[in-house]
Amino acid sequence: MRVLVRLFASYREAAGRGHFDLELPPGSTVRDAIARILREHPLVAEGRQVVIARNREYASLDAPLADGDELALIPPVSGGDARTLQAIAVSEEPLSADDALALVRDDAFGGVVVFLGTVRSRSRGKRILRLEYEAYAEMAEAKMREIADRLAREHGPLRIAMHHRVGDLRVGDIAVVVAAAAPHRDAAFAAARAAIDELKTIVPIWKKEHAEDGAVWIEEHA
Repeated sequence: MRVLVRLFASYREAAGRGHFDLELPPGSTVRDAIARILREHPLVAEGRQVVIARNREYASLDAPLADGDELALIPPVSGGDARTLQAIAVSEEPLSADDALALVRDDAFGGVVVFLGTVRSRSRGKRILRLEYEAYAEMAEAKMREIADRLAREHGPLRIAMHHRVGDLRVGDIAVVVAAAAPHRDAAFAAARAAIDELKTIVPIWKKEHAEDGAVWIEEHA
């Protein structure tokens, strides 16, 4: 059977390619595929635990594979048009806090919270020149929707928007916007905080810091 393998961020750079087909015998598992990948590309996950997604969902090593499956190796996450009308979006275009706010505003909701994550000028003692964000976009948006749906159940009634930018960002640019609206402020604050914390923990989006002394992928919660 044939499986499509996708690599992102530091894994893509280590392998020198972003995707390839892998031929495996029938009955193979995720573990079998990973062993083959790492034999051919040992630098992909050198010294790091591999996280895997099968068909855009996180999977265990013992999960079975079928012909035509898509298998993605996910590095640890780092923590439309310019004015998207989607509540959940990964976009290469500049983000707008006003757009996210417009998506969640409701006359019945008196508490509205907007969080902006911007590119800062210094990180880990270094002056930052720019950031480069990369995403497994299809899976990232699916995971963001899961987060939003769960928060709506836990804190509802609630409206929430989550937008993340990818590509090259300059210092001061908006990298992420989370907006939450609820009848009262407590639920809006709680939902917005949980949304950004979970986004930076489980959503497959990575950043590469370009500093004066070189560039490095940031593979920890940040």
